[in-house]
Amino acid sequence: MALRGPVSRLLRSQLGLTSQPSRAQSVAVLGAPFSRGQKRGGVEHGPKAIRDAGLLERLSGLDYAVHDFGDLSFHHVEKDEPYMDVKFPRTVGAANKTLSGAVSRAVGAGHTLVMLGGDHSLAIGSVAGHAQQCPDLCLIWVDAHADINTPMSSPSGNLHGQPVAFMLKELQDKMPDIPGFSWTKPFLSSRDLVYIGLRDVDPGEYQILKDLNIQYFTMRDIDRLGIQRVMEVSLDHLLSRKQRPIHLSFDVDAFDPSLAPATGTPVNGGLTYREGIYITEEIHNTGLLSVMDLVEVNPMLGATRQAVEATASLAVDVIASSLGQTREAFHYSEYDGI
Repeated sequence: MALRGPVSRLLRSQLGLTSQPSRAQSVAVLGAPFSRGQKRGGVEHGPKAIRDAGLLERLSGLDYAVHDFGDLSFHHVEKDEPYMDVKFPRTVGAANKTLSGAVSRAVGAGHTLVMLGGDHSLAIGSVAGHAQQCPDLCLIWVDAHADINTPMSSPSGNLHGQPVAFMLKELQDKMPDIPGFSWTKPFLSSRDLVYIGLRDVDPGEYQILKDLNIQYFTMRDIDRLGIQRVMEVSLDHLLSRKQRPIHLSFDVDAFDPSLAPATGTPVNGGLTYREGIYITEEIHNTGLLSVMDLVEVNPMLGATRQAVEATASLAVDVIASSLGQTREAFHYSEYDGI
């Protein structure tokens, strides 16, 4: 039976509950400065902003050996014409293929990996690379958006709104052969996915969520149930059958824009600071976190320097909390307005 709630690593050790002990020793940080999955420039500077906000120093204060693998370099394909209104398919596909290999190597080397985006189209490569090493993984997607559009249902054609559709086995017959993506095949079952924080879901996405019976929690659900119950149900749904690696894909726009203003698609009514950190604390407490993405920090979209710094600092807090930093051990300077 999986332990739930705030169980310390020391207590786990005393009880003999040493889930994934090899992953507790080494953390790797990998930057993915990429923006072609959406239309707003600046998100490619997200990795630098998060590092500049003190990420490596924060992680070094925890009980990990920290390895900064730097930033990946991505090639932008010339004459990358849209395909079925999907924008920059070859460039996005090539970037994700590069990222997939890097994630697979890091996980294979025994690191817990933190991937810094970049836009959320990068999750295609991040989760696919993780699945190469851990085919039984489960995915927790924390986001204002479901990002499960297919090329046929997408209103915009932007691939940062479609990454989950590339992963799901149940959507294989709905996904055309998009140029740039021949390297990947669906690898995830819909029952191995949970969404938290949804509040801006397109009609086609809503139909997919219902048709596939995907477990999801909107902000209304969080208001109604409370974040503690949401996490209990989420983790039970994913881990009751077996203990397996967790991939956490966290879009900073899951937070309310008052906390994370420097992002490309903000939606009012998002997570509070306490709710967001509680999510990551509970994931850490499972002892099963293997890879996490932190995406969509865009330093060019903050109205002020303070807004940018607040968003990047929030990203650092999310990552550190996912890796075991307790709230008693750091202080967050709340941003009071855009």
